[in-house]
Amino acid sequence: MKVTIVGGGIIGLSSAFYLQKSGWDVTVLDKGDFTDSCGYGSAGYICPSHFVPLATPGIVKKGFNWMWNSKSPFYVQPRLDWNLISWGLKFIKSAKKENVEAAAIPLRDIDILSKAEYESWLKIPGFDFAYQQKGLLEIYQTEEYAEHAKHMYEKALSLGLNETRLIGKEELKTLEPQTNVNAIGGLLYNCDAHCYPNKLMGSLIAYLKENGVKLIPHQEVIQFEKRNGAVTKIMTETNEYQPDEIVLATGSWGTATAKLLDLNTPIIPGRGYSVTYEDSPYKFNYPTVLMEGRVAITPMDGNKIRFGGTMEITSHKTPIRMNRVQGILDAVKRFYPEYDVPLPPKEKVWYGYRPCSADGLPFIGRSSKQSNVTVATGHSMLGLSLGAGTGKLVDELVNKNATSMDLKPFSVERFR
Repeated sequence: MKVTIVGGGIIGLSSAFYLQKSGWDVTVLDKGDFTDSCGYGSAGYICPSHFVPLATPGIVKKGFNWMWNSKSPFYVQPRLDWNLISWGLKFIKSAKKENVEAAAIPLRDIDILSKAEYESWLKIPGFDFAYQQKGLLEIYQTEEYAEHAKHMYEKALSLGLNETRLIGKEELKTLEPQTNVNAIGGLLYNCDAHCYPNKLMGSLIAYLKENGVKLIPHQEVIQFEKRNGAVTKIMTETNEYQPDEIVLATGSWGTATAKLLDLNTPIIPGRGYSVTYEDSPYKFNYPTVLMEGRVAITPMDGNKIRFGGTMEITSHKTPIRMNRVQGILDAVKRFYPEYDVPLPPKEKVWYGYRPCSADGLPFIGRSSKQSNVTVATGHSMLGLSLGAGTGKLVDELVNKNATSMDLKPFSVERFR
């Protein structure tokens, strides 16, 4: 039996991993060359602590204020685009307290599932992705965020993340003694892990090739042939494919591809940036989120440090904005005044497009429109974190087995 996966990012490749193991003849089509997906430049977090979706009341309020600041953590590029307007209206409607509360358990569950699956990958000979469980620090400078951290601490405990701790300024010094930390406290999620994404993606691609998965680059899907409630053919500009099952893991391009299958999965590309330094003077013990700056810092693979952040709601065609990279480094300077991280040349900056759904939750499930289509997309900033878990769930869906968790919150057809 043949399955074709459309999309060669971490979600598509993880799905290929599990489907190959369960006996499928797997082909993965990528519109690029498998080297430019969001997974490569991410912070590398594998994080049960991230149980709050992007769509929150707070982000809507802050988003309007930040729109006029070119270095702000969250920015929506104003433009006359019906897809953006439609997505924005759905986002605002979704950004309610009750929706945030309802999202916590399914996000926790899929993150815990994914973390366990990544740990099982460590047993594969030669499958190295510099995985470490050191926890994740979230540190803050203001009383407003201190109050928010207290709320998140209580919520984490209520969700069973019992190793979470609130820490004060003095303990911060013991955790990060290499430099002065300009923060009044923090939250330490000991449940979290991290990896070096570049190694993860490289190891995964090598494993798939060694095990007979066909990875075909430069195959942008332009049409599907449909007959009797199923897809019978996938068409690209240069080839045609006739699989028995199809998995859509199309990332930030997901909305347009889904529309070809009569599906409404509102997704907008949210561009993020990161810079990575090797053997640098900037030393950190723990992966860290700077709460006021919404910047992620990750020590990786022994000798690397990555600074990343921003959520820039823009089109795929918008040129890179170096002032947004400067905003990331300015936030680092505010928290670590002794570190002067230089703005790198443009060619040293990574940027990629996260697939942001209108409610901050991924789409994972079967289509009711086409009987042989499974969708797995819209993971926003959690693509790498949820990659292995989503791949396992996709395998269960395609094989029509019971799923490892309730997928109702991630319904593919929750937006009508």
